[in-house]
Amino acid sequence: MNISDYNNIFFIGVAGTGMSAIAQYLSGIGKNVSGSDRYFLPGETNDTRTKLEAEGVKCFVQDGSGITSETDLVVVSTAIENTVFEVQKANELNIPILRRSAVLALIADSKKTIAVGGTSGKSTTSAMIFDIMQYAGLEPSIISGAGLTSIIREGKIGNAKVGKGDWLVIEADESDGSIVQYHPEIGLLLNIEKDHQEIVELMQLFGTFRDNTKDIFITNRSNKLAAQLSTNAANDFAVDEAIEAGFKATNFSQKGFEINFEVEGTPVKMQTVGRHNMENALAAIAVVSRLGVSNETAAAALSKYEGIYRRHQIIGQKNGVILIDDYAHNPAKCAASISACQPVANKVIAWFQPHGYGPTRFLRTDFVNEIAATLREQDEIWMSEIFYVGGTAVKDISANDLIKDIRRLGKNAFFVEDRNNFLEAVKQHFTGNDVLLLMGARDPGLEKFAGEVFAKL
Repeated sequence: MNISDYNNIFFIGVAGTGMSAIAQYLSGIGKNVSGSDRYFLPGETNDTRTKLEAEGVKCFVQDGSGITSETDLVVVSTAIENTVFEVQKANELNIPILRRSAVLALIADSKKTIAVGGTSGKSTTSAMIFDIMQYAGLEPSIISGAGLTSIIREGKIGNAKVGKGDWLVIEADESDGSIVQYHPEIGLLLNIEKDHQEIVELMQLFGTFRDNTKDIFITNRSNKLAAQLSTNAANDFAVDEAIEAGFKATNFSQKGFEINFEVEGTPVKMQTVGRHNMENALAAIAVVSRLGVSNETAAAALSKYEGIYRRHQIIGQKNGVILIDDYAHNPAKCAASISACQPVANKVIAWFQPHGYGPTRFLRTDFVNEIAATLREQDEIWMSEIFYVGGTAVKDISANDLIKDIRRLGKNAFFVEDRNNFLEAVKQHFTGNDVLLLMGARDPGLEKFAGEVFAKL
Protein backbone atom coordinates (compact mmCIF):
# COMPACT_ATOMS: atom_id res chain seq x y z
CA MET A 1 0.00 0.00 0.00
CA ASN A 2 1.14 3.51 -0.77
CA ILE A 3 -0.42 6.87 0.06
CA SER A 4 -0.17 7.76 -3.64
CA ASP A 5 -2.75 5.03 -4.34
CA TYR A 6 -5.52 7.16 -2.82
CA ASN A 7 -6.85 10.50 -4.03
CA ASN A 8 -10.40 10.89 -2.65
CA ILE A 9 -10.12 10.40 1.10
CA PHE A 10 -12.91 10.73 3.68
CA PHE A 11 -12.38 11.05 7.45
CA ILE A 12 -15.05 9.96 9.93
CA GLY A 13 -14.48 12.10 13.03
CA VAL A 14 -12.35 14.65 11.18
CA ALA A 15 -12.49 17.26 13.98
CA GLY A 16 -10.39 15.11 16.33
CA THR A 17 -6.86 16.37 16.91
CA GLY A 18 -5.13 13.37 15.36
CA MET A 19 -7.57 13.12 12.47
CA SER A 20 -7.63 16.81 11.57
CA ALA A 21 -3.83 16.91 11.41
CA ILE A 22 -3.65 14.11 8.85
CA ALA A 23 -6.58 15.53 6.87
CA GLN A 24 -4.88 18.92 6.58
CA TYR A 25 -1.58 17.34 5.58
CA LEU A 26 -3.16 15.23 2.83
CA SER A 27 -5.06 18.24 1.52
CA GLY A 28 -1.79 20.17 1.57
CA ILE A 29 -0.10 17.62 -0.71
CA GLY A 30 -2.93 17.77 -3.21
CA LYS A 31 -5.39 15.05 -2.15
CA ASN A 32 -9.16 15.57 -2.38
CA VAL A 33 -10.01 15.38 1.32
CA SER A 34 -13.37 15.52 3.05
CA GLY A 35 -14.78 14.43 6.38
CA SER A 36 -17.61 14.45 8.89
CA ASP A 37 -17.89 14.86 12.63
CA ARG A 38 -20.62 14.58 15.24
CA TYR A 39 -19.76 18.12 16.36
CA PHE A 40 -20.70 19.50 12.91
CA LEU A 41 -24.37 20.45 13.23
CA PRO A 42 -26.64 21.99 10.58
CA GLY A 43 -26.80 25.76 10.83
CA GLU A 44 -24.21 25.99 13.61
CA THR A 45 -20.77 27.59 13.25
CA ASN A 46 -17.88 25.34 14.25
CA ASP A 47 -14.39 26.84 14.49
CA THR A 48 -12.61 23.59 13.61
CA ARG A 49 -14.85 23.11 10.59
CA THR A 50 -14.17 26.66 9.40
CA LYS A 51 -10.41 26.17 9.68
CA LEU A 52 -10.49 22.76 8.00
CA GLU A 53 -12.46 24.11 5.07
CA ALA A 54 -9.97 26.99 4.77
CA GLU A 55 -7.31 24.29 4.30
CA GLY A 56 -9.33 22.64 1.52
CA VAL A 57 -11.01 19.91 3.61
CA LYS A 58 -14.70 19.70 2.69
CA CYS A 59 -16.81 19.08 5.80
CA PHE A 60 -20.15 17.28 6.22
CA VAL A 61 -22.55 16.50 9.04
CA GLN A 62 -22.23 12.88 10.11
CA ASP A 63 -25.09 11.52 7.99
CA GLY A 64 -23.21 9.60 5.29
CA SER A 65 -23.74 12.18 2.55
CA GLY A 66 -20.00 12.80 2.21
CA ILE A 67 -19.20 9.19 1.29
CA THR A 68 -19.87 8.38 -2.37
CA SER A 69 -18.78 5.91 -5.02
CA GLU A 70 -15.93 8.33 -5.80
CA THR A 71 -14.46 7.87 -2.32
CA ASP A 72 -11.46 5.52 -2.52
CA LEU A 73 -10.43 5.49 1.17
CA VAL A 74 -12.22 6.03 4.47
CA VAL A 75 -10.18 6.87 7.58
CA VAL A 76 -11.42 6.20 11.12
CA SER A 77 -10.00 6.73 14.59
CA THR A 78 -10.02 4.09 17.31
CA ALA A 79 -13.09 5.84 18.76
CA ILE A 80 -15.20 5.04 15.68
CA GLU A 81 -17.05 1.74 16.04
CA ASN A 82 -18.30 -0.53 13.25
CA THR A 83 -21.90 0.28 14.18
CA VAL A 84 -21.50 3.89 12.98
CA PHE A 85 -23.70 4.44 9.92
CA GLU A 86 -20.90 5.89 7.80
CA VAL A 87 -18.69 2.86 8.43
CA GLN A 88 -21.56 0.63 7.33
CA LYS A 89 -22.04 2.71 4.18
CA ALA A 90 -18.34 2.47 3.33
CA ASN A 91 -18.54 -1.31 3.72
CA GLU A 92 -21.61 -1.47 1.46
CA LEU A 93 -19.68 0.47 -1.20
CA ASN A 94 -16.60 -1.75 -0.72
CA ILE A 95 -14.45 1.25 0.14
CA PRO A 96 -11.25 0.40 2.04
CA ILE A 97 -11.25 1.56 5.68
CA LEU A 98 -8.00 2.32 7.50
CA ARG A 99 -7.25 3.47 11.04
CA ARG A 100 -5.72 6.91 11.48
CA SER A 101 -2.41 5.40 12.58
CA ALA A 102 -2.19 3.22 9.46
CA VAL A 103 -2.65 6.26 7.23
CA LEU A 104 -0.01 8.16 9.18
CA ALA A 105 2.34 5.19 8.67
CA LEU A 106 1.73 5.37 4.90
CA ILE A 107 2.46 9.10 4.93
CA ALA A 108 5.62 8.55 6.98
CA ASP A 109 6.83 5.95 4.47
CA SER A 110 6.58 8.57 1.73
CA LYS A 111 8.96 11.02 3.46
CA LYS A 112 12.18 11.11 5.44
CA THR A 113 10.67 10.87 8.89
CA ILE A 114 11.59 11.86 12.43
CA ALA A 115 9.30 9.95 14.82
CA VAL A 116 9.04 11.17 18.41
CA GLY A 117 8.06 8.53 20.98
CA GLY A 118 7.72 8.34 24.76
CA THR A 119 4.98 8.47 27.37
CA SER A 120 5.45 12.22 27.99
CA GLY A 121 6.56 15.25 25.99
CA LYS A 122 5.93 14.06 22.43
CA SER A 123 3.93 17.07 21.24
CA THR A 124 6.24 19.62 22.86
CA THR A 125 9.42 18.02 21.56
CA SER A 126 7.96 17.57 18.07
CA ALA A 127 7.14 21.28 18.04
CA MET A 128 10.65 22.20 19.18
CA ILE A 129 12.23 20.02 16.47
CA PHE A 130 9.94 21.56 13.85
CA ASP A 131 10.66 25.13 14.97
CA ILE A 132 14.43 24.57 14.97
CA MET A 133 14.30 23.03 11.49
CA GLN A 134 12.16 25.91 10.25
CA TYR A 135 14.62 28.43 11.67
CA ALA A 136 17.52 26.53 10.06
CA GLY A 137 15.85 26.74 6.63
CA LEU A 138 15.06 23.03 6.26
CA GLU A 139 11.34 23.68 5.57
CA PRO A 140 10.01 20.53 7.31
CA SER A 141 6.49 19.16 7.47
CA ILE A 142 4.77 18.20 10.73
CA ILE A 143 1.82 16.09 11.84
CA SER A 144 1.35 16.73 15.56
CA GLY A 145 -0.98 15.85 18.41
CA ALA A 146 -1.30 19.51 19.46
CA GLY A 147 -1.46 22.92 17.84
CA LEU A 148 1.82 24.84 17.61
CA THR A 149 1.37 28.47 18.63
CA SER A 150 3.59 29.55 15.73
CA ILE A 151 1.13 27.92 13.28
CA ILE A 152 -2.03 28.88 15.20
CA ARG A 153 -1.02 32.53 14.77
CA GLU A 154 -1.51 31.99 11.03
CA GLY A 155 -5.20 31.34 11.72
CA LYS A 156 -4.86 27.57 11.41
CA ILE A 157 -5.63 24.68 13.77
CA GLY A 158 -1.88 24.42 14.15
CA ASN A 159 -1.34 20.66 14.31
CA ALA A 160 -0.11 20.15 10.74
CA LYS A 161 1.92 21.92 8.10
CA VAL A 162 3.32 20.90 4.74
CA GLY A 163 6.82 22.16 4.05
CA LYS A 164 8.90 22.06 0.88
CA GLY A 165 11.73 20.11 2.51
CA ASP A 166 12.42 16.38 2.64
CA TRP A 167 11.69 15.83 6.34
CA LEU A 168 8.46 15.07 8.19
CA VAL A 169 8.14 15.22 12.00
CA ILE A 170 5.49 12.96 13.56
CA GLU A 171 4.43 11.74 16.99
CA ALA A 172 4.64 7.97 17.47
CA ASP A 173 1.84 7.05 19.87
CA GLU A 174 2.24 4.07 22.18
CA SER A 175 -1.20 4.36 23.83
CA ASP A 176 -2.96 2.47 21.02
CA GLY A 177 0.07 0.37 20.06
CA SER A 178 0.41 2.14 16.70
CA ILE A 179 4.04 3.10 17.36
CA VAL A 180 5.10 -0.28 15.95
CA GLN A 181 3.81 0.70 12.49
CA TYR A 182 6.40 3.38 11.84
CA HIS A 183 9.82 2.96 10.20
CA PRO A 184 11.45 6.38 10.61
CA GLU A 185 14.92 7.44 9.56
CA ILE A 186 15.36 8.97 13.02
CA GLY A 187 13.56 7.58 16.07
CA LEU A 188 13.52 9.54 19.34
CA LEU A 189 12.57 7.98 22.69
CA LEU A 190 11.94 10.60 25.38
CA ASN A 191 10.98 8.45 28.37
CA ILE A 192 9.08 5.40 29.53
CA GLU A 193 6.65 5.72 32.47
CA LYS A 194 3.59 3.71 33.43
CA ASP A 195 0.66 5.21 31.57
CA HIS A 196 -1.81 3.33 29.38
CA GLN A 197 -0.02 -0.03 29.72
CA GLU A 198 2.15 -1.89 32.18
CA ILE A 199 5.91 -1.35 31.93
CA VAL A 200 6.52 -4.78 30.38
CA GLU A 201 4.15 -3.98 27.51
CA LEU A 202 5.65 -0.53 27.03
CA MET A 203 9.18 -1.92 26.86
CA GLN A 204 8.06 -4.31 24.13
CA LEU A 205 6.38 -1.54 22.13
CA PHE A 206 9.29 0.86 22.40
CA GLY A 207 11.72 -1.98 21.68
CA THR A 208 9.94 -2.63 18.39
CA PHE A 209 10.01 1.13 17.69
CA ARG A 210 13.78 1.03 18.17
CA ASP A 211 14.19 -2.01 15.94
CA ASN A 212 12.06 -0.42 13.19
CA THR A 213 14.13 2.78 13.12
CA LYS A 214 16.20 2.77 9.93
CA ASP A 215 19.20 4.98 10.68
CA ILE A 216 19.56 6.74 14.05
CA PHE A 217 17.86 5.91 17.34
CA ILE A 218 18.16 8.50 20.12
CA THR A 219 17.22 7.84 23.75
CA ASN A 220 17.05 9.74 27.02
CA ARG A 221 19.73 8.11 29.16
CA SER A 222 18.46 10.02 32.22
CA ASN A 223 15.34 7.87 32.09
CA LYS A 224 16.31 4.43 33.41
CA LEU A 225 13.85 2.48 31.29
CA ALA A 226 14.50 4.40 28.06
CA ALA A 227 18.26 4.00 28.61
CA GLN A 228 17.85 0.22 28.46
CA LEU A 229 16.88 0.55 24.78
CA SER A 230 19.90 2.65 23.77
CA THR A 231 21.83 1.58 20.69
CA ASN A 232 24.65 4.13 20.87
CA ALA A 233 25.38 6.50 23.78
CA ALA A 234 26.92 9.01 21.36
CA ASN A 235 23.46 9.58 19.85
CA ASP A 236 21.73 9.91 23.21
CA PHE A 237 21.06 12.78 25.63
CA ALA A 238 21.04 13.20 29.40
CA VAL A 239 20.42 15.88 32.02
CA ASP A 240 22.64 14.14 34.56
CA GLU A 241 26.33 15.00 34.27
CA ALA A 242 27.35 11.59 35.62
CA ILE A 243 25.62 9.72 32.77
CA GLU A 244 27.44 8.97 29.53
CA ALA A 245 25.69 10.61 26.56
CA GLY A 246 26.53 12.53 23.43
CA PHE A 247 24.41 15.53 24.45
CA LYS A 248 24.10 16.95 27.95
CA ALA A 249 22.26 19.90 29.50
CA THR A 250 23.64 21.55 32.62
CA ASN A 251 23.24 24.62 34.86
CA PHE A 252 19.45 24.71 34.81
CA SER A 253 17.69 27.66 36.40
CA GLN A 254 14.16 29.04 36.29
CA LYS A 255 13.00 32.55 37.06
CA GLY A 256 9.31 33.09 36.59
CA PHE A 257 8.40 31.91 33.10
CA GLU A 258 11.96 31.76 31.80
CA ILE A 259 14.38 28.84 31.95
CA ASN A 260 18.13 28.92 31.28
CA PHE A 261 20.61 26.09 30.78
CA GLU A 262 23.66 25.13 28.74
CA VAL A 263 24.17 22.43 26.12
CA GLU A 264 27.84 21.59 25.67
CA GLY A 265 28.77 25.16 26.58
CA THR A 266 26.09 26.82 24.43
CA PRO A 267 23.68 28.92 26.54
CA VAL A 268 19.96 28.35 25.93
CA LYS A 269 17.21 30.69 27.11
CA MET A 270 13.54 29.81 26.68
CA GLN A 271 10.22 31.40 27.60
CA THR A 272 8.72 28.34 29.27
CA VAL A 273 8.80 26.51 32.59
CA GLY A 274 10.17 23.34 34.12
CA ARG A 275 13.16 21.02 34.00
CA HIS A 276 11.13 18.72 31.80
CA ASN A 277 11.20 21.36 29.07
CA MET A 278 14.99 21.55 29.32
CA GLU A 279 14.94 17.79 28.73
CA ASN A 280 12.58 18.17 25.76
CA ALA A 281 14.76 20.92 24.26
CA LEU A 282 17.90 18.82 24.71
CA ALA A 283 16.18 15.94 22.90
CA ALA A 284 15.32 18.28 20.03
CA ILE A 285 18.93 19.49 19.85
CA ALA A 286 20.17 15.88 19.75
CA VAL A 287 17.88 15.21 16.78
CA VAL A 288 18.61 18.30 14.70
CA SER A 289 22.36 17.91 15.18
CA ARG A 290 22.04 14.80 13.00
CA LEU A 291 20.68 17.07 10.27
CA GLY A 292 23.70 19.37 10.47
CA VAL A 293 22.11 22.06 12.67
CA SER A 294 24.57 23.58 15.15
CA ASN A 295 23.83 23.99 18.85
CA GLU A 296 24.08 27.76 18.39
CA THR A 297 21.42 27.76 15.66
CA ALA A 298 19.20 25.49 17.73
CA ALA A 299 19.57 27.76 20.77
CA ALA A 300 18.64 30.81 18.69
CA ALA A 301 15.51 29.03 17.43
CA LEU A 302 14.52 27.85 20.92
CA SER A 303 14.79 31.41 22.25
CA LYS A 304 11.82 32.17 19.96
CA TYR A 305 9.85 29.02 20.83
CA GLU A 306 6.22 29.97 21.52
CA GLY A 307 4.88 26.70 22.89
CA ILE A 308 1.88 24.59 21.97
CA TYR A 309 -1.82 24.58 22.72
CA ARG A 310 -2.76 23.63 26.31
CA ARG A 311 0.82 22.82 27.34
CA HIS A 312 1.42 25.22 30.23
CA GLN A 313 -0.63 27.75 28.31
CA ILE A 314 -0.83 31.00 30.26
CA ILE A 315 -4.44 32.15 30.11
CA GLY A 316 -3.77 35.37 32.02
CA GLN A 317 -3.22 37.03 35.39
CA LYS A 318 -5.93 38.63 37.50
CA ASN A 319 -6.27 39.62 41.16
CA GLY A 320 -2.97 38.01 42.17
CA VAL A 321 -3.71 34.72 40.41
CA ILE A 322 -1.89 33.42 37.33
CA LEU A 323 -4.13 30.96 35.46
CA ILE A 324 -2.36 28.19 33.51
CA ASP A 325 -4.07 25.51 31.42
CA ASP A 326 -2.25 22.22 30.80
CA TYR A 327 -2.90 18.91 29.04
CA ALA A 328 -1.26 16.86 31.82
CA HIS A 329 -3.20 13.64 32.34
CA ASN A 330 -0.90 10.89 33.61
CA PRO A 331 0.96 10.77 36.95
CA ALA A 332 4.36 11.85 35.65
CA LYS A 333 2.89 14.70 33.61
CA CYS A 334 0.75 16.00 36.47
CA ALA A 335 3.71 15.96 38.87
CA ALA A 336 5.98 17.69 36.34
CA SER A 337 3.33 20.32 35.61
CA ILE A 338 2.87 21.18 39.28
CA SER A 339 6.62 21.26 39.86
CA ALA A 340 7.18 23.60 36.91
CA CYS A 341 4.72 26.12 38.38
CA GLN A 342 6.30 26.23 41.83
CA PRO A 343 9.05 28.76 41.00
CA VAL A 344 6.41 31.11 39.55
CA ALA A 345 4.39 31.87 42.71
CA ASN A 346 4.37 31.23 46.43
CA LYS A 347 1.44 28.82 46.20
CA VAL A 348 0.30 26.41 43.50
CA ILE A 349 -3.35 25.37 43.50
CA ALA A 350 -3.74 22.54 41.00
CA TRP A 351 -7.07 21.25 39.69
CA PHE A 352 -7.24 17.95 37.84
CA GLN A 353 -10.03 16.16 36.00
CA PRO A 354 -9.09 12.50 35.40
CA HIS A 355 -10.46 10.92 32.23
CA GLY A 356 -11.80 7.39 31.97
CA TYR A 357 -12.69 5.08 34.84
CA GLY A 358 -10.38 2.31 33.64
CA PRO A 359 -7.26 4.51 33.31
CA THR A 360 -7.96 6.20 36.66
CA ARG A 361 -8.34 2.83 38.39
CA PHE A 362 -5.17 1.52 36.68
CA LEU A 363 -3.07 4.55 37.70
CA ARG A 364 -4.63 5.32 41.09
CA THR A 365 -1.58 4.54 43.23
CA ASP A 366 0.77 6.31 40.82
CA PHE A 367 -1.38 9.45 40.72
CA VAL A 368 -1.57 9.57 44.50
CA ASN A 369 2.13 9.01 45.16
CA GLU A 370 3.54 11.26 42.42
CA ILE A 371 1.22 14.20 43.04
CA ALA A 372 1.64 13.96 46.82
CA ALA A 373 5.42 13.86 46.51
CA THR A 374 5.42 17.03 44.40
CA LEU A 375 3.14 19.20 46.55
CA ARG A 376 4.85 21.60 48.96
CA GLU A 377 3.36 22.30 52.37
CA GLN A 378 1.42 25.31 51.05
CA ASP A 379 0.32 23.78 47.73
CA GLU A 380 -3.08 22.18 47.06
CA ILE A 381 -4.55 19.60 44.72
CA TRP A 382 -8.25 19.71 43.79
CA MET A 383 -10.12 17.21 41.63
CA SER A 384 -13.52 17.06 40.00
CA GLU A 385 -15.26 13.85 39.00
CA ILE A 386 -13.80 11.61 36.31
CA PHE A 387 -14.66 12.60 32.74
CA TYR A 388 -16.68 9.79 31.20
CA VAL A 389 -15.35 9.14 27.70
CA GLY A 390 -18.14 6.72 26.75
CA GLY A 391 -18.38 2.97 26.34
CA THR A 392 -19.24 0.27 28.84
CA ALA A 393 -17.06 1.46 31.70
CA VAL A 394 -17.46 0.09 35.22
CA LYS A 395 -17.90 3.19 37.37
CA ASP A 396 -16.46 1.76 40.57
CA ILE A 397 -13.96 4.53 41.28
CA SER A 398 -14.24 8.27 41.92
CA ALA A 399 -11.73 11.10 41.78
CA ASN A 400 -12.63 11.57 45.44
CA ASP A 401 -10.95 8.22 46.16
CA LEU A 402 -7.66 9.69 44.94
CA ILE A 403 -8.20 12.86 46.96
CA LYS A 404 -8.80 10.85 50.14
CA ASP A 405 -5.61 8.86 49.48
CA ILE A 406 -3.56 12.04 49.00
CA ARG A 407 -5.06 13.60 52.12
CA ARG A 408 -3.99 10.52 54.13
CA LEU A 409 -0.42 11.33 53.09
CA GLY A 410 -0.72 14.69 54.83
CA LYS A 411 -1.24 16.86 51.76
CA ASN A 412 -3.85 19.55 51.08
CA ALA A 413 -6.37 17.75 48.87
CA PHE A 414 -9.97 18.68 48.05
CA PHE A 415 -12.82 17.24 45.97
CA VAL A 416 -15.51 19.24 44.22
CA GLU A 417 -17.67 16.89 42.18
CA ASP A 418 -18.98 19.40 39.64
CA ARG A 419 -16.22 21.52 38.15
CA ASN A 420 -18.66 24.37 37.69
CA ASN A 421 -18.56 24.78 41.49
CA PHE A 422 -14.75 24.69 41.68
CA LEU A 423 -13.93 28.39 41.45
CA GLU A 424 -16.40 29.43 44.13
CA ALA A 425 -15.04 26.76 46.46
CA VAL A 426 -11.37 27.56 45.84
CA LYS A 427 -11.54 31.38 46.04
CA GLN A 428 -11.13 31.43 49.82
CA HIS A 429 -7.83 29.55 49.40
CA PHE A 430 -6.16 32.29 47.31
CA THR A 431 -3.32 34.22 48.97
CA GLY A 432 -2.68 36.96 46.42
CA ASN A 433 0.43 35.23 45.05
CA ASP A 434 -0.86 32.05 43.42
CA VAL A 435 -0.72 29.90 40.32
CA LEU A 436 -4.04 28.26 39.52
CA LEU A 437 -3.14 25.27 37.35
CA LEU A 438 -5.88 23.45 35.44
CA MET A 439 -5.00 19.94 34.20
CA GLY A 440 -6.88 17.41 32.08
CA ALA A 441 -7.24 15.80 28.66
CA ARG A 442 -9.71 14.23 26.22
CA ASP A 443 -12.60 16.48 27.30
CA PRO A 444 -13.29 18.99 24.47
CA GLY A 445 -14.89 21.34 27.02
CA LEU A 446 -11.69 22.02 28.96
CA GLU A 447 -10.64 25.00 26.86
CA LYS A 448 -14.02 26.65 27.44
CA PHE A 449 -13.79 25.82 31.14
CA ALA A 450 -10.43 27.59 31.43
CA GLY A 451 -11.91 30.66 29.78
CA GLU A 452 -14.88 30.65 32.16
CA VAL A 453 -12.60 30.34 35.20
CA PHE A 454 -10.50 33.29 34.07
CA ALA A 455 -13.55 35.42 33.37
CA LYS A 456 -14.78 34.88 36.94
CA LEU A 457 -11.45 35.28 38.77
